[in-house]
Amino acid sequence: MEVYQFAGKHAQCCVAGAAEDHAETAASVQKQGVTLTHASVDALLADPGAFDALAIGDYYGRRGNLAIRALELGKHVILDKPICTRLDECERMAQLSARNGLSVGCQLSLRDMAPTRTLKRLVAEGIIGRVHTVLFTGQHPLSYGVRPAWYFEDGKHGGTINDIGIHGIDFVTWMLGRKWAEVLAARVWNSSLPQCPPFNVGAQMLLRLDDQAGVLGDVSYYAPASQGYSTPQYWRFTLHGDKGVLETSATLKDVTVWRDGAKAAETLPFDPPRARGYFEDFVAEATGRAAECELTTAQVLESARATLLVQQAADRRLTNQPLG
Repeated sequence: MEVYQFAGKHAQCCVAGAAEDHAETAASVQKQGVTLTHASVDALLADPGAFDALAIGDYYGRRGNLAIRALELGKHVILDKPICTRLDECERMAQLSARNGLSVGCQLSLRDMAPTRTLKRLVAEGIIGRVHTVLFTGQHPLSYGVRPAWYFEDGKHGGTINDIGIHGIDFVTWMLGRKWAEVLAARVWNSSLPQCPPFNVGAQMLLRLDDQAGVLGDVSYYAPASQGYSTPQYWRFTLHGDKGVLETSATLKDVTVWRDGAKAAETLPFDPPRARGYFEDFVAEATGRAAECELTTAQVLESARATLLVQQAADRRLTNQPLG
């Protein structure tokens, strides 16, 4: 719904059509003000003259196929994460977008938040020197019985790291200006949802960047449902550098810095968030203004590929796998 709303209010966009295959969902989005113009997604894709870009919000396991079909028609695509659940889909999307000069956008909104933008600026200013370690936690409540049933159906979710971890995996490289080098270890497991044995509730990873910095991430579904997304562990980032430590999270009001040589911590205010950042970047790139973008097609696909490789390492219990 967010992309639909952004597009409807954007000076360079108009909503040209919409389709939803699932009857219940179709009824729900219509109540939210969506006008469905085609009887099915297939019907929409069979009418390529009706649109220039396709926004995709289907279940995760279907997104890659729909994106590829749209790219084959010469259309730009924008999706929520994950953009796909298979490496071959990601590679095909990269081939098509590069060959046809098409944009692939993604709702990587963690980049647009005040806490994370502030962290990126402080790192660039050298407040803690060279960063050697990053610890991030992005635990979510599982909300079994509240989330859509497809979430827990085999083949539709694609893995907890691929679902949640892409935010952290994308943000760390953007914040530090580095590339991923290696997944040293990754693990997914289910110790709390006997109703759905294949669904891995827990998800952790140990990664290495190309400058040897180490990254630990936990994106498990073990946050308490009653607390929602309000705990300080929700997208918390802790960075250790030569000159000190930085820490903040999506639910805090400031950044804390422990400077080497100081006797106490200090708190720094947040920079402003970037409203509709990922969407503005998608529109800019799709209309020939890629130089203005913070988030590009290449970065979306690079982050998606790295995340799929980490998920693969966890699924297959592989260690020391290259990400570059």
